[in-house]
Amino acid sequence: MDPETLAQTAGTTVVALMATDAWQRTRDGVVALWRRVRPAQADEVGTALEETREEILLVLREGDSAGAEDLEWDWRRRLRRLLAADPSAAQELEEVLAEARASLPEAEQPPVPSVQLTAHASGSARIYQAGRDQHITER
Repeated sequence: MDPETLAQTAGTTVVALMATDAWQRTRDGVVALWRRVRPAQADEVGTALEETREEILLVLREGDSAGAEDLEWDWRRRLRRLLAADPSAAQELEEVLAEARASLPEAEQPPVPSVQLTAHASGSARIYQAGRDQHITER
């Protein structure tokens, strides 16, 4: 998965997992990842995760979908910067989130966000879309 897409889905998934029994596992995994990539920020990220968890629980009780989206965007932004600093962290991030989701009963697992690509072409236009790596060689 490309870093931008991963950051988007991971931000949404991290916030969704905050409201589940997999929260502690998610928190520990994300902090460990930060500790490896940006050690000076790990404690700050741990605190931010705790604060976001308190906010998302309140937002969910109040049914504030805009508030939930704001929290997701914040974590997408943070994760995007982390992945930009160390693209090799992508695999570890995917594993942390997959393990946290899998630790929950199937009925309680938050859905995995999906990406939908749409394109419209006219004339002799070309469109190239990919959900993952794409290599194009034209002559």
